[in-house]
Formats: sequence, C-alpha cells, structure tokens
Amino acid sequence: MFTFKTLAVAATLAVATAGAFAQAASSPAATPRVDQRQANQEKRIDQGIASGELNKRETRRLEKEQNVINRAENQAKADGTVTKSERRRLHKMQNHASKDIRHQKHDAQTAKP
Repeated sequence: MFTFKTLAVAATLAVATAGAFAQAASSPAATPRVDQRQANQEKRIDQGIASGELNKRETRRLEKEQNVINRAENQAKADGTVTKSERRRLHKMQNHASKDIRHQKHDAQTAKP
C-alpha cells in the first residue's frame, strides 16, 4: 500500500509546509490572507478575460484597482508591522474590488470577438 519512501516524502513535505506557515504567521508584517485573496481575485479577472465576460476597459479598471490594493499592502508592510486597522482597511478594499469584479463580469458588456 504505502511504502516507506512515500511516507518519508509526505512527512518531509508536511514538516516543510508547517515550518513555512509558522514563519509566515509569526511575522508581524505577513499578510497571507490578503495575498491569497489578491491571487484569487486576479484569477477571477483572468478567467473573465478568457471567457469574454470582461472587455479591455473593464479589465484595465479592475487591474488598476488590484494595483492600488497591492500598493496599500506594501505601504502597510513598510514599517515592519501590519496593524489591525491596516488589515481591516486592506480587507475592506478587497471586498470592494471583489464586488466590482462580480459586477463587471455579470453586466451586459462583453469583449468583442
């Protein structure tokens, strides 16, 4: 069923992953949830481009909004600590961006074929 080699590889990956997570979580300037949401939203934009749900203008606007959030995140991390209020602001910005993505993907405008 499971060989020793398979179990050893799985254990090594588990330890490495746990170590990386602990390091990221322990850093006061780490924002893994913000980073994951940014990645998810960028995937949603890419999917909207691929499906034709987003036209060039909508795409440009949504990508600009993502860049603003990235700059705000970098600014929050600049002093080495991301405070609760900074995290709250970033999440609020991401909530707004998420709603904008949904709205633009489901409106009547589409990309020209």
